[in-house]
Amino acid sequence: MPPRRQSTPRSPEHAALGEAVRRLRVDNDLAQEELADHMDTDFSQIGGIERGTRNPSYATLVRLATALGTRPGVIASLADEVFDEGGNGTQSARSD
Repeated sequence: MPPRRQSTPRSPEHAALGEAVRRLRVDNDLAQEELADHMDTDFSQIGGIERGTRNPSYATLVRLATALGTRPGVIASLADEVFDEGGNGTQSARSD
């Protein structure tokens, strides 16, 4: 039996980043498998990022951005918006 996937995000910030990636992927009309192919990685990595259970490196964020036709800063900014709107399943408690 394969190991169970972690379903709880590492943090609200990871959840927000995952939601940002998911939104951009959907906006680009890509399945997780297609995005993974563009990044030359396994689709399970995309799923983990979108669930907020993986902690992507900066290099991975650059590859994600390139595959999505954007820049890493755009992903980070969208993640901040998601976090601030509480769209990550948690209440925003961050103070900037």
